[in-house]
Amino acid sequence: DPTITDTGAPILRALTPLITDDRPMHRLSGLWLAERFARELGLGWKDTSATQALCGAVEELAHTDAAPSVRVRAGRTAARRAMAALGHPPAAIPAGPDRAPVWPPGLTGSITHTADACLAAVAETPMVTSVGIDLEPAGPLDPGLWPGISTGAERRWLAGQADPGRLARLLFCAKEAAYKAQYPLTRTLLDFDAMEIGVGPD
Repeated sequence: DPTITDTGAPILRALTPLITDDRPMHRLSGLWLAERFARELGLGWKDTSATQALCGAVEELAHTDAAPSVRVRAGRTAARRAMAALGHPPAAIPAGPDRAPVWPPGLTGSITHTADACLAAVAETPMVTSVGIDLEPAGPLDPGLWPGISTGAERRWLAGQADPGRLARLLFCAKEAAYKAQYPLTRTLLDFDAMEIGVGPD
């Protein structure tokens, strides 16, 4: 479809790292953004041909290698080290049907990773009901993605900043962490405009 390949290709290139990410919430975020942009381009997301064309374009742009499985294992290793720091024995952390981590009884946590780093945070329940962390590259976020991850007020704030691209990345990172914290409690996929982030001077 020329509409997708000509108009949508830059958007797809920007979204591909999210859609092909091995982190469930990042992947879901990328698919949600793809759906939003598909609607703005006049594509019916429920239209099988349009959906297949969009998915095909994403697959064509994406590259595959062994890195995702390595990062998953590294994330689980970091999580088990955090569990040990709390005095808990090593335990499996399988992925649920939604690919989110399933924590051992009495524990909750969050795992995040980029191409070259991973972090895990683990806490004991019921003292802490849920945890959400996110790790992102320090570079600026593609301006084409700003409308999909920010509210109007946030974009007006970004427009007045000296380094809006990196701050847009910060907004995305904060929202990802918040979504990951609420998801185990609600099993709800919130839109990015469901919350608004305020960044202080520090």
